[in-house]
Amino acid sequence: MPTTTAPTPTQRRIRWRYLAGLGVLLAIVLAVLRLTPHASLAESITSSRAVYARNGELLRLTLAPDEQFRLWVPLERIAPSLVDAVLLYEDRRFYVHPGVNPAALLRSAWSTASGGRRQGGSTLSMQLARRLYAIDSRSYSGKLAQMAAALWLEARHSKREILEAYLNTAPYGGNIEGVQAASLIYFRKNAAQLSLPEALTLAVIPQNPVKRIAERGRNAELQQARQRLWALWAERDTQAREHAPDAVLALSAQSRGSLPFIAPHATDMLLAQEPGTPEIRSTLDLRMQATLERVMAQYLRGHAGVGINNASALLLDASTMEVRALIGSADWHNNSIAGQVNGTQAKRSPGSTLKPFIYALALDQGLLHPKTMLKDAPTAFGPYTPENFDHRFAGPLTAQDALIRSRNIPAVAVAAKLGKPNLYDLMRLAGVRKLQSEAHYGLALVLGGGEVSSEELASLYATLANGGLVQPLRYTQRARQEPSAEPLRLLSEEASFITLDMLRHTPRPDSALPARPAVAWKTGTSWGFRDAWTAGVFGRHVLVVWVGNFDGSSNPALVGVDAAAPLFLRMVDALRAERLDPGEVATRQPANLRQVEVCAATGGLPDALCPVRSNTWFIAGKSPIQVSQLHRTVWVDESSGKVVCGPQPGARQQVVEQWGSDMQRLFRQAGLPRADMSDAACEPSSTAAENAPLISSPLRGVRHQIRTSKPEPLVLRAEAAAGSQSIYWFADDSLVGRTAPGEGITWMPPLAETGQRHVLRAIDDQGRAESREVIVDVLP
Repeated sequence: MPTTTAPTPTQRRIRWRYLAGLGVLLAIVLAVLRLTPHASLAESITSSRAVYARNGELLRLTLAPDEQFRLWVPLERIAPSLVDAVLLYEDRRFYVHPGVNPAALLRSAWSTASGGRRQGGSTLSMQLARRLYAIDSRSYSGKLAQMAAALWLEARHSKREILEAYLNTAPYGGNIEGVQAASLIYFRKNAAQLSLPEALTLAVIPQNPVKRIAERGRNAELQQARQRLWALWAERDTQAREHAPDAVLALSAQSRGSLPFIAPHATDMLLAQEPGTPEIRSTLDLRMQATLERVMAQYLRGHAGVGINNASALLLDASTMEVRALIGSADWHNNSIAGQVNGTQAKRSPGSTLKPFIYALALDQGLLHPKTMLKDAPTAFGPYTPENFDHRFAGPLTAQDALIRSRNIPAVAVAAKLGKPNLYDLMRLAGVRKLQSEAHYGLALVLGGGEVSSEELASLYATLANGGLVQPLRYTQRARQEPSAEPLRLLSEEASFITLDMLRHTPRPDSALPARPAVAWKTGTSWGFRDAWTAGVFGRHVLVVWVGNFDGSSNPALVGVDAAAPLFLRMVDALRAERLDPGEVATRQPANLRQVEVCAATGGLPDALCPVRSNTWFIAGKSPIQVSQLHRTVWVDESSGKVVCGPQPGARQQVVEQWGSDMQRLFRQAGLPRADMSDAACEPSSTAAENAPLISSPLRGVRHQIRTSKPEPLVLRAEAAAGSQSIYWFADDSLVGRTAPGEGITWMPPLAETGQRHVLRAIDDQGRAESREVIVDVLP
């Protein structure tokens, strides 16, 4: 019998050196493999995309490009209980083996061969390798390939990376892969928020997903697997036994068919704006969104009989510029109304919703204050002759009344007096897109001649709420964290404050009183009854509501105050009733803003004769400072009631209103005629010079174009002070004719050459005169 001799010390040293060398070589190879640049496991796996509300609720979960629900999350965003349960159930020696566990393979083979309960021998690394490389491991060659792939993964990636990849690709039934997608679909929560019973449930599904998700997870196969895992868990964690009753309860799980599809227009937009982003955290408030959708659906059901069947709405928190709710159409699924169109992005005629910005600019430019008297009367602005919506004229009224009553003529008249910036400049600076040239719109821009979107209109009204500063809207929480440019000031704090205060006096259509708590709101109706709008500010929010048809079809019911305002106010009321509006942000009254007393009849500073006075907002250094000169003391003959010059027997003093010819005519049209109590014949020459006629047509600074093929004369018109009966017109020292104050007369200038300049003069019967230069361009 041969004998074996023990290795000599030299042989042992050589053997250990050989093994050490192999170890060092293997370590070098592994280090090279690990450090060689290679794609991460996450990059090789396509992902679904999820959109969340501001508080983390799921709004939408899309399919990955391979038609799987799979949403990659880092390991630190997975509940530790789920990670531990998976390792305990699937691979307890995960952090020890090199990717293959020979003992587990042998145990599995022996159990299968002896007819016992089938046990899996695959490690997490092997299971991940099979899924990543699509290996069929049912044959011996396939199993060897799976083992080799697992070793390759372990050589290239850390244990943490492999565990993270497994948890993000494990099968959870049907086309659901990964713990995040499974958690969202089955439990409507993120993987980080799973309870222990939910974590135990998800941990056992991948071993047999087909059977264990049957009946939405309420089946014996799943319950038995959970109980086995719970027994293992309780052995390891004795303190967890107190949760045993909850851990073995059958859980009520959701399904793919009931995945949320909330705010589809907003989620569509966000998915398109942020391509490739797997998780989008929006600024939408789920409760606010649901409230507005419910109110809109109820409102449209009640008005279907008059053909109102579509609307959109956008709710904005002006303090942060974050969009809280967005409804692009009444029903995303309704093709008959083109429901998938996002109405908040559509460019439409805004009607009168831009008027507040005309008055805000005029406040800043010192043209008026809220009690300044304006004229609502037929007026031509060159070739443009606007009309009011009701085809009537209200006569004299304050700027505040003109705004809240939405009178067109005063708004256009104010816009015509604006310097720079005007409404067009303000809209361009505010970011309104696709504007034509300023000349294309002219003064018609005031009444909705341009087009804006609900988003752009909300931004403009947020400018008022933010003291005149314009900032971009935010739809995602990431946008809030990004550095933003310095806000651009479009209006002063004072003008913004006053404009909102004026709008808060607008009475509700269902009440003669303004809304309480106060709402600053304005309606708009486009030409042809195609769009009905209401936009406004309440609390810290801006709400814009549009009612109409995406195909632009007309409907007489589409009037802002009748169709959009009730929906707007119902939404405001609902948000307040459900305590979703936290109220206004604490603000201070601007430093340069004062309350001053003015004469109610004129809006000027009251003189000693003004009988009725009121208060108005006044911007120091800007608002017009004029002493009211309407009231005069005249001597009246007691027997005849006629004005006489100076004191005389049988005469008494009387305070009267002395309106000019234009205002006298407005009062007559309004059914409130004023008696002519003028003492113009008694006025000194200095006073008479101050009351010269006021030429209202042609306009100052306008080049007038006349075509020789179809010449049209210019209309000359002037207003006169009280007591004037006639106005004589001269063109270049030639008499044109005589008119009554406020009446028009035509004049055809010579058409010899283009660019001719002419001087027009209007002289009243008291000898007071005004002149104006006009330029005439002759066109073929």
